[in-house]
Amino acid sequence: MAKRESNTGLERLLRESGWTYAQLARATNQIGTELNTRLRYDESAVTHWLGGTIPRERARRCVVEALSRRLNRHVTYTEAGFPAPRNGQPDTEVDLVEGLIELGRQDMDSSRRGILGVGLFSVALAVPGWPDVVGRAEALKTGRSARIGMSDVEMVRSMTDRVSDLDDQFGGRHARPLAATILVNTVAEALRADARPEVRKAMMSAASDLCYLAGYMAVDEGLHGLAQQYYVKALEFAGGAEDHLTYCTTLRGMSVQAAGLGHGSKALDLANAAAAASPAAGPRMRAFLVGQQAHAAAMTGDRTGALRQMNEAEQALSRADSQLPAIGRYDAAALNFHIAEMRLALKDVKGSVESLSQSSQLRRSVYRRSRVRHNAMLAERQFRLGHLEAACHDWKAALAEYPLVQSGRVDTGMQTMMRLIRPHTGNPYARDLYDRARVVLPARLMGGVTGVRRA
Repeated sequence: MAKRESNTGLERLLRESGWTYAQLARATNQIGTELNTRLRYDESAVTHWLGGTIPRERARRCVVEALSRRLNRHVTYTEAGFPAPRNGQPDTEVDLVEGLIELGRQDMDSSRRGILGVGLFSVALAVPGWPDVVGRAEALKTGRSARIGMSDVEMVRSMTDRVSDLDDQFGGRHARPLAATILVNTVAEALRADARPEVRKAMMSAASDLCYLAGYMAVDEGLHGLAQQYYVKALEFAGGAEDHLTYCTTLRGMSVQAAGLGHGSKALDLANAAAAASPAAGPRMRAFLVGQQAHAAAMTGDRTGALRQMNEAEQALSRADSQLPAIGRYDAAALNFHIAEMRLALKDVKGSVESLSQSSQLRRSVYRRSRVRHNAMLAERQFRLGHLEAACHDWKAALAEYPLVQSGRVDTGMQTMMRLIRPHTGNPYARDLYDRARVVLPARLMGGVTGVRRA
């Protein structure tokens, strides 16, 4: 018989609680009484749990609830070293909230991120379909949470907007842990609270939006495995809220991520799934989705399909009412960026530079992180065309704002810049840029070795 592994998670929680073995046993028995389940555990049972014995399902609920009350925070089954109860329903909201808390806590604590596989993008990731995630609106009720209303939903949405603003200005490196903290300390507790059905769905929709933002920021940092986990959570909560818009937006975001890593077929599958899941999309949403389909199709070598879909995206955006808010900020600048990416995938570097320049001219100047990243991208493509002076001009613009941005993708762009201009420092423009970069960039970016270009 294999030797059981000690339950270090439960041991850590017990130490944090300050309880003796006997006190944990008594508290567990008390919770059982509240659930009309008579339990007779004593300190010897706790000794067995710490040694690796798994108590039966209802007892696990009682142990976790007892520790949650003692520590005045939600304790997950994973944190306590127990398998989560399933009750014969593998996809319940109990699991959704449980997984959200575990994911968020590990992202908040950088020392625990290693177990997430944060950097590994999985092409084989199982993406839940709309029928698989819709209708998950039955929350776990423990009798501990207060009742929430629409004001709580608006608070979460407002906090999401603030984090998004920080990401736009400064990049996701510091903003994403804030999103994780909100998910764990505010959203998860709200999802366990009593609420009217319409309020519960609205809160799940808000949770989906924030998970999507966290995933996007993880992509920005190059933590692609972590991003996928946030994206899947966004899909699950969107299903529970019956929120087609966020579900489709998230699938599209996953397609953008796959495209940025060079996985054209996967990007196309995800883009097609996003479009198929939103058959009644308005013209702006249609442009938002079809533009990504065009880019992904170009990556697979389907020139005809890519051009056809991009033409559809242009026509759809032209039909959109300019007075309505842009879906995902999708406007003429975003469309031209998509055209630039499509043209680059079709090996039309000159056309890509033209479209990216047009995108930069149209883009609203408040989005600093995007401005820095796109200037660096434009410079790289100018360089590929042999336009060294123009490239140095755009790189200099990116470098001027680089100290204000904390972004993995921007860092990658700066590494690429150093690698490309180093052999050309005999040119006065390149030399000036190189000397400025040596003052501004951290030492870790000066080696000039860069990885896969990320979009």
